[in-house]
Amino acid sequence: MGMGDFSNPFDLFESLFEGMGGMGGMGGRASRNRAVDGQDEYYNLVLTFKEAVFGAEKEIEITRLESCGTCDGSGAKPGTKPSKCSTCGGQGQVVTSARTPLGVFQQVMTCSSCGGSGETFSPCNTCSGDGRVRRTKRISLKVPAGVDSGSRLRVRSEGNAGRRGGSPGDLFVIIEVRTDPVLKRDDTNILYTCKVSYIDAILGTTIKVPTVDGMVDLKIPAGTQPNTTLVMAKKGVPVLNKSNMRGDQLVRVQVEIPKRLSSEERELIEELADLSKGKAATSRR
Repeated sequence: MGMGDFSNPFDLFESLFEGMGGMGGMGGRASRNRAVDGQDEYYNLVLTFKEAVFGAEKEIEITRLESCGTCDGSGAKPGTKPSKCSTCGGQGQVVTSARTPLGVFQQVMTCSSCGGSGETFSPCNTCSGDGRVRRTKRISLKVPAGVDSGSRLRVRSEGNAGRRGGSPGDLFVIIEVRTDPVLKRDDTNILYTCKVSYIDAILGTTIKVPTVDGMVDLKIPAGTQPNTTLVMAKKGVPVLNKSNMRGDQLVRVQVEIPKRLSSEERELIEELADLSKGKAATSRR
């Protein structure tokens, strides 16, 4: 069959690329009425520090495109029938020609009048021909334990509706976690800084420490040095999707040294210093 046997430029174009799935973006007849999947929808959800640690059940309200109930998503006014597009003659594509030194160059483009469908119709009064309308919906969401700022939760098929029978998009919930005034987070570990007196650091003591589980006793061993880090095992953040595993709470101990001493305190410390010097001298003998 010669080049002159093609009276319709679309036939030539489609013949050249038959079996190749079309020219992505330019397409052939098979793409005219293809389904178009809906776009994903995004929602920003703010959680408290403890909600992010232990998880929470939330109800969110989103606005999305849903299939039009008046026209069942077709976009056409009920009771009417589509007609052949007068611009493209029902082909769904138009050809533009440009003369170049190498000859006439033809470009096939999607018809702007019918959007590539090859048909025109009276638009639905409800959706203005789009086949979709914007509506608000409330969705119950279960946030797993261990999420952090930047975590994304995917809710399948709760995004925008598709067109011409296309699948709906997904809903992505982006997590933002409020900071806690006392506790800080480092991945699955929780950080806390406590202050103890130099006497308690020397002799040892037990203090109350805030955790995500409430106030917990923490033993400060005798002789604790400044900036020592004590580990409270399994008092941290649950591992995401592995809630039976938890990080630790790391407690940094700051030792407070008084700037002023009473005369009695100074006298006792000087006696302690003399005693310490005496022990050191004895040990060198």
